[in-house]
Amino acid sequence: MRIMSERGVAAVEFALVAPLLVLLLFATIEFGLVLFDKAVITNASREGARFGSVHDPTGTVDNAAIKAVVNTYLGDHLINLGSSNTADVPDPQWDTPAPGFLTVTVNYTYDFLVLPNFSFIDTSIDLSGVTVMKVE
Repeated sequence: MRIMSERGVAAVEFALVAPLLVLLLFATIEFGLVLFDKAVITNASREGARFGSVHDPTGTVDNAAIKAVVNTYLGDHLINLGSSNTADVPDPQWDTPAPGFLTVTVNYTYDFLVLPNFSFIDTSIDLSGVTVMKVE
């Protein structure tokens, strides 16, 4: 036998739990996007280092060409969802004497989509990918 005072309890419980579930869902999506962008940035630095190490064994390949390879990769794969942020690609570092090692660094600031609306979370996170490759 049901007591009349128990009517609507499920609706109240759902109203209390639903915001937490939605927050957990969006936090999972944000975390997945951050991890994907981190992987893309690391792969972009790897593509640039590979291009520089293979195409010029003397270590004199143009830094602008390496940056173009990195930026092309980022443009094709990076998920920014309308953010105006662009990746920063400092000049690649060549060890001397040639042939030595080539270091390519990519820096990117990821802006959160949903989570910055909460005051206890920072609105962005800095991601960086660094690749050191021996010049062949």
